[in-house]
Amino acid sequence: MKYQVEVNIPPDYINDHLYLKNKVVKKLKISPNVITSIKIDRRSLDSRKKPVYRVLVTVYVGEEPENTIERINYIKVSSERKVIIVGFGPAGMFAALRLIELGVKPIIIERGKDVQSRRRDIRDLQQEHIVNPDSNYCFGEGGAGTYSDGKLYTRSLKRGNVKKIFNVLVQHGAADDIFINAHPHIGSNILPKIVTSISNTITSCGGEIIFNSKVTDFILKDKKLIGVVVNDNEEFFADAVILATGHSARDIYYLLHKHKIKIEPKPFAIGVRIEHPQSLINEIQYHSKTKNENLPPASYNLSCTVDYRGVYSFCMCPGGIIVPAATAKNEIVINGMSLSRRDSPFANSGLVVSVGEKELKNYDENYPFNGLKLQQENEQLAFRLANYTQAAPAQRVTDFIEGKYSQTLPAASYIPGLTSARLDIELPDFITHRLKIALKVFNKKMKGFFTEEAQIVAPESRTSSPIRIPRNRDSFMHEDIIGLFPTGEGAGYAGGIVSAAIDGDNCANAVVQYLG
Repeated sequence: MKYQVEVNIPPDYINDHLYLKNKVVKKLKISPNVITSIKIDRRSLDSRKKPVYRVLVTVYVGEEPENTIERINYIKVSSERKVIIVGFGPAGMFAALRLIELGVKPIIIERGKDVQSRRRDIRDLQQEHIVNPDSNYCFGEGGAGTYSDGKLYTRSLKRGNVKKIFNVLVQHGAADDIFINAHPHIGSNILPKIVTSISNTITSCGGEIIFNSKVTDFILKDKKLIGVVVNDNEEFFADAVILATGHSARDIYYLLHKHKIKIEPKPFAIGVRIEHPQSLINEIQYHSKTKNENLPPASYNLSCTVDYRGVYSFCMCPGGIIVPAATAKNEIVINGMSLSRRDSPFANSGLVVSVGEKELKNYDENYPFNGLKLQQENEQLAFRLANYTQAAPAQRVTDFIEGKYSQTLPAASYIPGLTSARLDIELPDFITHRLKIALKVFNKKMKGFFTEEAQIVAPESRTSSPIRIPRNRDSFMHEDIIGLFPTGEGAGYAGGIVSAAIDGDNCANAVVQYLG
């Protein structure tokens, strides 16, 4: 027999099993002697008033809990049926794993390097301001997911099997607490090992991973995609092609447009990244200046509507750092990440404004690249403001509101450094106007959020792809091109590691159904 019950646990007792058992006994009104096991199903932190953990548990009486980790037995595949996967981020990785499950050989073509070699290019970007267009925070083994710190929270619960995605991650090295935490997180120091383990599974089962290989053309025959050209000279052919290139592979969008393969604009957002001292966010969220080791670095989730457009926090990184995520020369792109311990003294988050047709009115209304052009203009503007380096432009939040140049900037986590700039003047009006109003609104929700200790850094421009590659809802195949299966964030159908992984898994199912 088993019972499911939720109990409230003060932070000081969150790791005390006896305290948990006593709470369960009191709530169920049973003898502690009949309990054979207590399994935690869900754990979340409620800090609206005094912080308390809400813990959902299953209590076993006279029986033991079943094993919840379902390992997949991947078997070696033949080369009779082959599918090319372009891109090796979460969507491409999980598409490849699913193809192997179903007995189809994946051939993965990744423009970047393996995860270990990629580290050197990231170091050069951070310390020497050198951008490798094909190996950076976005491109390379594991894709952008490898260095986006492994946030696994998703709202895509109805789009696929989230538990399966978690099972695969745990099978390849993730801690099993991702099953119980309300906002599970792995960390950018752990993810490379998991990525390498997944790669080893794929290659040991007969799949191929080809690094340093950029798709430069498509091979089409009678409206059917039969292969791709790599590095301008090598041809690869397969029974189908999964396009999982991520939201920053802009050359792929232009290549699709060149072949008159339909693409279309989609909503996205653009703005800045805001950084506070983590201690300040803890104080605001936990209503106390006293540090409690049993409480994690506090996070937040803020949103409001200003002049018919959403303004919201995005990819909040407690105990994290801001990183340079440029994928081309002469641009600055920033993102955030955290290590598994989340022990940085800073908290950062994207603070972005939704972009609609009105914001793109100065562009050609029939051109699908308007949103992409807006991204590029802001990224190149930031590069000029930073004196043609990766030292990103920044401004104290108080100066941004008051329209003043920041004579000094607070300490920051951004390794390439910051340079003071009048972002209130330089950024597009539709962004600055809404951010100024939103910051005051957010300060009412989190008193102290608006402070001279905080600064904004620009630009947070790659929240999602501004372009969608349209596909059939049921078959996952492109509307016009046979054998082309767009998937993941770059195709416009995902927004994070888990949703991209689910989309890749679903896409692989559709491909195998297409192959018959």
